[in-house]
Amino acid sequence: MDKAREIAMLVLMDVHENDAYANVSLARELKKSPDIKDIDRRFATELVYGAVKAGDTLDWIIKKYSTKLVKKLSPIVRAALRLGVYQLFFLDKVPPSAAVNEMVELVKKHEKRIGASKYVNAVLRTAVREPERAKFPSAEDDDADSIALTMMHPRWLVKRWIGEFGVDETKKLCAFDNEPAVLSIRANTLKTSRNELMMIMENEGATVESSKWATEGILCTKHGNMDTMKSLADGLWQAQDESSMMVAHILEPKPGELVIDACSAPGGKTTHIAAMMKNDGRVIAADIYEAKLKTVEENAARLGIDIVETINMDAREIGEEYEAMADRVLIDAPCSGLGVLRRRPDARWRKRLSEINKLPKLQSEILESAARAVKAGGVIVYSTCTMNHAENEDVVRAFLARHDEFALENAGQLLPIKKRDEEMIQLYPQRDGVDGFFIARMRRKV
Repeated sequence: MDKAREIAMLVLMDVHENDAYANVSLARELKKSPDIKDIDRRFATELVYGAVKAGDTLDWIIKKYSTKLVKKLSPIVRAALRLGVYQLFFLDKVPPSAAVNEMVELVKKHEKRIGASKYVNAVLRTAVREPERAKFPSAEDDDADSIALTMMHPRWLVKRWIGEFGVDETKKLCAFDNEPAVLSIRANTLKTSRNELMMIMENEGATVESSKWATEGILCTKHGNMDTMKSLADGLWQAQDESSMMVAHILEPKPGELVIDACSAPGGKTTHIAAMMKNDGRVIAADIYEAKLKTVEENAARLGIDIVETINMDAREIGEEYEAMADRVLIDAPCSGLGVLRRRPDARWRKRLSEINKLPKLQSEILESAARAVKAGGVIVYSTCTMNHAENEDVVRAFLARHDEFALENAGQLLPIKKRDEEMIQLYPQRDGVDGFFIARMRRKV
């Protein structure tokens, strides 16, 4: 039995049937097979991330070869067909016979319903014989339906982006989301330097290069199983997106200060702040999810940080608990996450416009509360990983209109490498080549 395909099928089923996160479910399944070869680990990862990203496009293809509604199929059959179709239509190096035969065998093993494997076999073999049935619209078609189908994004989101960015940029943005995300890591400057860490990782068999955005950033374009890398276990680095690393630099924490991270988990920015403070001072890491705070604590311990104090608290209560106490406050606000769809393959299909429209109210409430915790002369930074104006500039502008005791400062000049003129930073994947991120910095007047 093909272990890589079996893992991928079980993860795909978990994602679609149980609303599991692809990365979490995949990591869980891989741990059940500690002896799996690196080549199979990579193949399973490629299958999972690719098939999850393809989403509705796979179901559109399946409908061309099946009279049964995809949603009416059993979970095993549905996952097997999606995975089989993904291999046939999107992976040129996979022999069609292998894609068909292995999925049929997996259905025989996991599905007890009579005829299930024969049905999967018939659908996939027809797809092999008659690929023209699932011919996509022309690449030149610029309507939202065609772009959504061919570039594997929800129609409502494509339509929204076309209205904001135009057709060409929307296509570039979708293409960026569909590219494999390179592992981005931050050197733990409490224990090592970026150059030293790069040499250590190369000795571990990784291929690395310096980030052009962050002084501590490294892009790891090739690596083995991260769980077995000694440099990770020794706390020499933390996985963190390049865009995310900008936030601590714009917050500009100093040794000896009291800093609050109001929405801390999983702790990438929290530990970055502590490292910039040289592990001297006090960092309060708050989050509404108590279980996620354990990850913050584990990361801090591994990185050799002992100034982080975790607290299970709704960010809307920060101001009351720590009124006028903090030198600096970071709000990495809950957001639509439209800037990081490349790294979260299942996220594009989970988003709902009705839910996104509710976010600015929550974000404003968090900002209002957190602002109370800033002492006179202190700084507050508001950030999101999205490109939605209503969640970004609009929230900040509305806050400043209500609070003349705060003044907007130029965030662009605090970027570690690529300085900008903008007061509020908005990074766009299709323009900047990194995850979409928004960052604004405000100071309470003395």
